[in-house]
Amino acid sequence: MSLDVLWSPFVEFTFMRRALFGGAALALSAAPLGVFLILRRMSMMGDAIAHGILPGIAVAFMLAGFSLWAMTLGGLVAGLGMAALAAAVTRGTGLRADASLAALYPISLAGGVLLLGLAGRQLDLMHVLFGSALAVDRSTLVAMLTVSGCSLMVTILLFPWLRLGSLDPGFLRGVSRFGPPAYGLFLGLVVINLVIGFQAIGALMVIGLMMLPAAAARFWSRDLRVILLLAALLAGLSVWFGLLISFYASLASGPSIVLMAGAFYVFSVIAGPVHGLSRQSSFVLHE
Repeated sequence: MSLDVLWSPFVEFTFMRRALFGGAALALSAAPLGVFLILRRMSMMGDAIAHGILPGIAVAFMLAGFSLWAMTLGGLVAGLGMAALAAAVTRGTGLRADASLAALYPISLAGGVLLLGLAGRQLDLMHVLFGSALAVDRSTLVAMLTVSGCSLMVTILLFPWLRLGSLDPGFLRGVSRFGPPAYGLFLGLVVINLVIGFQAIGALMVIGLMMLPAAAARFWSRDLRVILLLAALLAGLSVWFGLLISFYASLASGPSIVLMAGAFYVFSVIAGPVHGLSRQSSFVLHE
């Protein structure tokens, strides 16, 4: 089989190039955030926000039509509102944070789907939930590149606080006044990456691109910087191969990308040198 199949769709078709560039940019900015979500044991937060942005997207569409910036703003407000509401419920009732999120995100998902349904045939529900490479037009690509670039730069600037906050949040609060603002900025980055990614990956699928490469990377190194780089690399490869699968098999781009990320995760669980199953099996046999 010729290796041309790996890049010929991106050479021949503009929409495939746009999807690749936008998805790769999103991978570079979103996957490192997934690493910090895992380290802070906040994986459920990302999932809840991904579901929580749907009502905002739906309301923005009903008010402003198919406007990328309006739908992005609506999703951003809804996502941040979801995070704030979950935090308020946790503080006010003593309910665990994961329980608050688990209770709220099905409500947001159901409400968002119903609102999208009210929009009628003007908005493709499958496209919003599961993404489409065809949806990444020039303006969407510019928005994805801009948001992803800014997000990556802010993440790099916040790295010292994010690293310390992942290891010991209490110590960070004691030694730096910037701890709470850094955490707020971090949540904002998570939300904006999830919102901007719904066009190509889908609102329900984009969380997979954020979390699966991050989880896979932890099986290959104990060095945080290496884990961050590996997560971004695996996410980028997931976008590339996922789009190829989507193109050749005529499948939705979002699920194809996430399934590719899932394949990398399964391989890492089995073969990863850090707590991978094969590593543990060989250790048991050696013993």
